[in-house]
Amino acid sequence: MGDYIGALDLGTTSSRFIVFDRRGRIVGSAQKEHEQIFPKPGWVEHNPVEIWENTGDVMRGALAKTGLKGSDIEAVGITNQRETTLVWDSRTGKPYMNAIVWQDTRTDEMCNRLAEHGGQNRFRDKTGLPLSTYFAGPKLRWILDNCEPARKGAEKGQAMFGTVESWIIWWLTGGPGGGSHVTDVTNASRTMLMNLENLSWDEQILNALNIPESILPRIVPSIDSDTWGTTRKDGPLGAEVPVCGALGDQQAALVGQACFEVGEAKNTYGTGCFLLLNTGTEPVASRHGMLTTVAYQVRGQKPVYCLEGSIAVAGALVQWLRDNLKFIEHAAEIEPLARSVADNGGAYIVPAFSGLFAPYWRSDARGVIVGLTRFIKRGHIARAVLEAVAYQTLDVAEAMEKDSGVKMDNLKVDGGMVVNELLMQFQADILGLPVARPKITETTALGAASAAALASGFASGIGELKENWALDKTWQPQMSKKQRKKDVKNWKKAVDRTLNWID
Repeated sequence: MGDYIGALDLGTTSSRFIVFDRRGRIVGSAQKEHEQIFPKPGWVEHNPVEIWENTGDVMRGALAKTGLKGSDIEAVGITNQRETTLVWDSRTGKPYMNAIVWQDTRTDEMCNRLAEHGGQNRFRDKTGLPLSTYFAGPKLRWILDNCEPARKGAEKGQAMFGTVESWIIWWLTGGPGGGSHVTDVTNASRTMLMNLENLSWDEQILNALNIPESILPRIVPSIDSDTWGTTRKDGPLGAEVPVCGALGDQQAALVGQACFEVGEAKNTYGTGCFLLLNTGTEPVASRHGMLTTVAYQVRGQKPVYCLEGSIAVAGALVQWLRDNLKFIEHAAEIEPLARSVADNGGAYIVPAFSGLFAPYWRSDARGVIVGLTRFIKRGHIARAVLEAVAYQTLDVAEAMEKDSGVKMDNLKVDGGMVVNELLMQFQADILGLPVARPKITETTALGAASAAALASGFASGIGELKENWALDKTWQPQMSKKQRKKDVKNWKKAVDRTLNWID
């Protein structure tokens, strides 16, 4: 038995391989960015071959840094950017076109057409999801409609569809030479093609979108003692290591934060922002703009469900301030710039760059900066950028409470932005709740490692994972109720100004 678990974190902007020990501590890692491709306004693509090549580089790189061999790794877990969609040739492994990224909005017209019969919630009772450009099903239909080789490959039974974890698992376990074509329940639940109750592809929805079931991967548990194969001896690890854990990135963070009890919640601050609330073994239907989705499933056990609020733009707003407006040179500079002023000066930013996600689901919205006066300086804009992330989280938390009837007593946080202490304090203030940051903030990778550890027997059970979770810092709310009420009212007014921009 190996002494370590490997976690492959296939993110929106980069891929990482992190090695964890038995206590859930990071032993070593390697990371590599991949290109963001923007062919047209609202279109976002990735090169799947680049992601696979980078996967090999980071796996080899982490082993080199730690001095470990592939045989020292007991099992590999994978977490990935969800909804990003690709189709490839099963004979060659060659993608028919670039992957369409979760942020991409090219399927807006298609979703509007689908909504003509049954409205935006046409498939929600079965899938827990509204009709939206966000999800993989419409993206897959777009590829089959607009990429002739993919369509012909599907007709001949030679095409394979997958989200990013399917693509990488297939390559890791053999590729064209017998790779395993699977997707775990959490990723499958983000396609808008899977029935939440029976965890299988839904025939009626496949027919409505004219998608052949033959190109879809087999749906498997997130934590699977029936492993999906092993890495190849001639592959990146140079050893046969079981691949047996997979979770979409936000569900992975929920597991990594040890939110195993009903009512426990976490928020991840990355490119986007994602708040998940554990609702137990029964799916909770949302009537307030949340998504109902699978949190995780252990083989042989009932799935655990959660409510999710997805915010499209969080860390991406800081990148926009840096790259487009040139306010700062490095993302870390935003906190001192925001601290140079006492408050936002009355300015609010709503970053509806590609519409508003939860709880609004308005593709007609576009971003605004409101409340501008000659008093406003760079620091006020920087502060408004950070506050926008916290306000969007508040919108989601309020909607979640209405749906579930569960009142959060704290919020666990993770992701790249949690190093920003001004943001964390404002988040506690605007929620009126304690905000807790763990010692290991790489919770997405930790969740993938936890899934593989449970599946392989490396970890004894969920109790051991809970024991490994350790608190780093808690922020207590300090804002007065009167101030909070005033600020939230202004935020809601700002959101209203974004609507109906696109006809």
